[in-house]
Amino acid sequence: MTDLAGATRITSVEAVLGAAERLSRSFAEAAGTRDAHRILPHEQVLALKESGLLALTVPTEYGGLDVPVSVLAEVMRLVAHGDPSIGQIPHSHFTFLEALRLQGTPEQQSYFYGLVLDGTLFANAQSERGPHPVDVDTTTLTASGPGYVLDGRKYYSTGALFADWLIVRASRSDGSGLVPTAATPKAIAFVPRDARGLEVVDDWDGMGQRTTASGTVTLDAVEVPAEHVVEFSPIFTRPTVYGARAQLLHTALDVGIATAALEEGVRQAANARPHFEASVSSAVEDPTLVQVAGELTVTVRGAQALLAEAAQRVDAARADLTEESAAAASIAVAIAKVAAARAAVEAGSALFEFGGTRSASASGNLSRYWRDARTHTLHDATRWKIRHIGNYTLSGTKPPRHGQL
Repeated sequence: MTDLAGATRITSVEAVLGAAERLSRSFAEAAGTRDAHRILPHEQVLALKESGLLALTVPTEYGGLDVPVSVLAEVMRLVAHGDPSIGQIPHSHFTFLEALRLQGTPEQQSYFYGLVLDGTLFANAQSERGPHPVDVDTTTLTASGPGYVLDGRKYYSTGALFADWLIVRASRSDGSGLVPTAATPKAIAFVPRDARGLEVVDDWDGMGQRTTASGTVTLDAVEVPAEHVVEFSPIFTRPTVYGARAQLLHTALDVGIATAALEEGVRQAANARPHFEASVSSAVEDPTLVQVAGELTVTVRGAQALLAEAAQRVDAARADLTEESAAAASIAVAIAKVAAARAAVEAGSALFEFGGTRSASASGNLSRYWRDARTHTLHDATRWKIRHIGNYTLSGTKPPRHGQL
């Protein structure tokens, strides 16, 4: 595990955004090469740890800055603008720190927040492959002596290869051998990356988000002290912004891909040849390309504005949490997520219009914007968000409580 006792302590929002902008520019360098050859961003993740940005949500009583969600979302957008794979790596870090805030004991919070302030990166081990439904965890946490034992197999474990600790979601088991169901209570276990019986397999082969290291985690009788276990299911028995906040960060990633793809399209247009029928000297004067640029800018900036509005709703709900404010925040985030997913995919495709045939060259690797967008937008199907948005609009029906809303 990484010793980062010298990680930067950021003390202002201005410094936060400045650090994120610098990292964004740095991460953009050679991002296409890393994607093309699947070069894992170890140096870049180390820079992220050292930057102090991983501690943005640590509460002030534990020495953190506890930035508004609106600031965190912009940080995530900036990092994803530079490299979407790196942008996705800390998503679960920030999401499970919220679970710690909601469910952890003061002793657990003090310990784990202290690690984060020193630069520790948490990564997730929560999703599983079928054939069971996605809301069932067959990975089990079983009482054993003064602690617990973890057994199971996880996939899509984003960032696990770079993490200092893994946070494993598991079904509580009484050791009877009964197969867990969706109703089985769940907990999360904080497990050191080098724990005995834990293995991270680098087998992620997605067409996009290629360097997130979202591979397999296997857990074979991994011992977990009781003080490293936090109840998870109770989060969804009361109004919270847990799901909305997690989805907002996914939305920020999609918006980051969209803004980067639009920016790349502008660069391509500057070097492209105009269509002969336009009778102009440069591609940027081609009226049909000007139309494409205007339409795409409306789409991308609209998604960016909806991200900002949704973040404000989440901040407002956290400040005055009720059934109504939590529902309104979830719907605002769902709207922004739908717009962001559409903008990211559209921008990743439309940028080829700006550059013409030469932009399809494999050496430029411009397909990565669309591949990253299409891969990341498979998270949490937007078609279900649209249904919840429609029900809320027409009937005032509040969305369900789970991590995807």
